[in-house]
Amino acid sequence: MKLVLATGNRGKVREFREMCEAEVIPYKELTGELEIVEDGESFAQNALIKARTIFEALDEEAIVIADDSGISLPILDGAPGIYSARYAGEGASDKENLYKLIDALKTKGLRETPAYYTAAIAVVSSKGEYVVHGWMHGTAIDEARGDKGFGYDPMFIPEGYALTLGELDDAVKKAISHRAKAMALAKPIIEMLQRK
Repeated sequence: MKLVLATGNRGKVREFREMCEAEVIPYKELTGELEIVEDGESFAQNALIKARTIFEALDEEAIVIADDSGISLPILDGAPGIYSARYAGEGASDKENLYKLIDALKTKGLRETPAYYTAAIAVVSSKGEYVVHGWMHGTAIDEARGDKGFGYDPMFIPEGYALTLGELDDAVKKAISHRAKAMALAKPIIEMLQRK
């Protein structure tokens, strides 16, 4: 059965291919561009919206995988949260989002504050819908350090580390990331659905 990923992000496609040890097809190769309105109130709801939209657009049996993720700061009432990708406005770049969050810390007079990443992965097929979560806790700081990773990585120091995700090696990030934790939970679900 085909595994279809509800993203065009090459990095995510590669990660899911490695996790599933199988061919994972970006949805655009099967459906072309689709407008997906992510209007859920949680990471789980938005991941399900993406997966359901792609599943319904396919004219063949498949397992559709989608994820939604972001960073949350309790001091900012959980912001940016589900709005992480558009924190500085629709169409904002990763850098614009990053520096808006850094500015929010500076406005509060904070050099650092607790923060966490959340990843929700939805798996949708004709045999059911499933959602799993992974988290990575740490500290958000008021400066960008390192040029690895993307998004808010340069301002996030994972628990137990002294470097930001922008400074840490990819191998370390893959082992501790919120997405890796969620993918580890999604893998047995995908394998079960492939056997049914």
